[in-house]
Amino acid sequence: MKLFFVSFCLWVSAATGGWALPLVYALNASESRVGFEVPFGVDQITGTMPVKSADIALDFERPRRSKISVVLDVSNAKANFPFATQALRGPRVLDAAQFPNITFVSNAIEVQRDTPSKARLGGDITIRGVIRPIVLDVELFRPTGRALGEREQLFVRLEGAVSRAAFGATGWDDLVGDEVSLDLMLRIDLEE
Repeated sequence: MKLFFVSFCLWVSAATGGWALPLVYALNASESRVGFEVPFGVDQITGTMPVKSADIALDFERPRRSKISVVLDVSNAKANFPFATQALRGPRVLDAAQFPNITFVSNAIEVQRDTPSKARLGGDITIRGVIRPIVLDVELFRPTGRALGEREQLFVRLEGAVSRAAFGATGWDDLVGDEVSLDLMLRIDLEE
């Protein structure tokens, strides 16, 4: 009788999501983008960088078990004018020849109590082979027309900033500001 009761409790817990595993998502690269912006005198240099890959597991019951890792393609980064693109990929800034990727790996997440679709995501970012901690603001969105609570397709927006100097990307620091604003929008689909 005791064994039956324990089995029943395990089944109820699993059925109600008490022991649900994180949901694993695949990146939809064609609908994902990374934007960046950095001061350039009175103007801004803006640009994009392709998302090479992402591993995303979201646990909606226990958000702290969620994990996000992203790899960005430095070799194909583009700025809003050709000189800036060349400088961005060159050895004095991101050095795409030697460091073709930027990576982010999460290690902590804190969901906002009053807005469960928003969180602060802590992790490590690697730029030019240098690893530094970073905290990103995260928000989850459903595509337009999707029902409340549906999780098959989602958009994840991550926002934050990095210091160029902290990673040795100091080229043209007399012209270009130090703080680079990041804005990632990832389209993810639930893996079956």
